Amino acid sequence: MKYLTTFIFFSILNTTAMAKEIKAEILINATPEKVWSILINFDNYPNWNPFIKSIIGEVKVGNKITARIEPPEAKGMTFKPKILTFETNKELKWLGHLLFAGLFDGEHKFELIDNGNGTTTFVQSEKFKGILVPLFKKQLDNNIKKGFEEMNKKLKELAE
Repeated sequence: MKYLTTFIFFSILNTTAMAKEIKAEILINATPEKVWSILINFDNYPNWNPFIKSIIGEVKVGNKITARIEPPEAKGMTFKPKILTFETNKELKWLGHLLFAGLFDGEHKFELIDNGNGTTTFVQSEKFKGILVPLFKKQLDNNIKKGFEEMNKKLKELAE
């Protein structure tokens, strides 16, 4: 019984160590409809988005798209996430994997919160899980977080 308890404890501890969430939010003086129209105009991303350089494919729940990110001061990467949520003027969420599920997975979410006064709180977040997450912790805390913040600021500029 002692060994089983120890095993369960270390399994829980290890699972927690293999997860990480990054989040950045910004208040935008524009309606969710205006912010959403900019956010989902993927063809225009190369012209303004400093973090997500391209999204190619039909963004529809269940579909896979091709996304290219270029975090500040880090190597860019292209991946093929699956769309989990696409709720007009509210939320877009996808799940991507590095090579295969369980190694380094990222559930990326854009959330638009209608503040009821003509403003929108825009939240960009990503939950990372997998055995490689601890190896990338520093890059996630620095480069990815900065990328979120830079994108959010540019989105705010365009919407306002």
